[in-house]
Amino acid sequence: MITQPAKLALEDGTVLTGIALGALGEVDGEVVFNTSMTGYQEILTDPSYHGQIVTMTYPEMGNYGVNAEDVESARPRVAGFIVREHSRSPSNFRAQGGLHDYLREHQIVGLAEIDTRSLVRRIRTLGAMKGVLSSVDLDDARLIDKARASRGLVGRDLVREVVPQGTREWRDSLSDWAHLTPPAVPDPADVPHVVALDFGMKWNIARHLVHEGCRVTIVPGTAGAEEILALRPDGIFLSNGPGDPEPVDYAIRSIAQLLPQRPIFGICLGHQLLALACGAKTFKLKFGHRGANQPVLNLETGAVEITAQNHGFAVEESSLPAELTITHRNLNDQTIAGLRHRRFPAFSVQYHPEASAGPHDSRYLFRQFRSLLVTRA
Repeated sequence: MITQPAKLALEDGTVLTGIALGALGEVDGEVVFNTSMTGYQEILTDPSYHGQIVTMTYPEMGNYGVNAEDVESARPRVAGFIVREHSRSPSNFRAQGGLHDYLREHQIVGLAEIDTRSLVRRIRTLGAMKGVLSSVDLDDARLIDKARASRGLVGRDLVREVVPQGTREWRDSLSDWAHLTPPAVPDPADVPHVVALDFGMKWNIARHLVHEGCRVTIVPGTAGAEEILALRPDGIFLSNGPGDPEPVDYAIRSIAQLLPQRPIFGICLGHQLLALACGAKTFKLKFGHRGANQPVLNLETGAVEITAQNHGFAVEESSLPAELTITHRNLNDQTIAGLRHRRFPAFSVQYHPEASAGPHDSRYLFRQFRSLLVTRA
């Protein structure tokens, strides 16, 4: 374990000094925080964090190690990773390695042994900020200048930086560790075909769709409506992904064309893109929603769901067209957490019902989507 000094500099002039974790180097990005107590490997590999330096609020990370099963994409996608304390002796029967070596293997620059409480309080007070994380340049003034010169997220199309190349069939179902209801065993003649637009999709979403008895084809989020319809889908899924939804104009146009033709289900960025395709607007949250304990009220049933969330933008309620109705609401700040189209079979949520890591309260949404496809068929 190296003990080389490392620093985080924020655009407001704050500099925090700790020790390097993972790879040595320097990265810039938007500094955000996640309140989850576990699930750091799922967070690291979630493409929605592309361009962001993630701070974990729970004080100890790495205590149960890493393994090849708990990943949400082919590799870590965070720009950088910050923890209060890194556990140097992971202990879990599923562990295949430690967090430090995992970060170093994938060239992720990290920082440990800083006061993460102070950092999170600053982000909550001032909002998510641009920052630079470095273990190779320790000059405060230079690092602050680099943080201020960082590109930020607003107005950037980060989706193009994470979309997959080409189309593929997804066949893996949920892990045995999911402890969910038994997988659907449909009639072979009654297997709906879902085409998933991948804007930076977590793999557990595709696993849930397969678990519910769907055939899943994944296409890049840059695919046009004609290309998608040529695959003869019964329904279309819009995935999560990183950054500002408004620059992803090609997807917004495609969704607007697909909306009258096929049932649609969107999650997170997919929720925002569906709203934009219907004429709504989005805005940047002060410090976003990131964690596995976010309460959401289901306005259709009255139930409160504890949800996993990861987003920095939300749909602007005052901009909603009459054809969209609110189905879920975030109870922390009352922002929109779910929408349904009044005329077309389309709905979306701002949170992550696939969990991984997180609670399973909202997994019913995948079965709801499949039921919609079967009913229409």
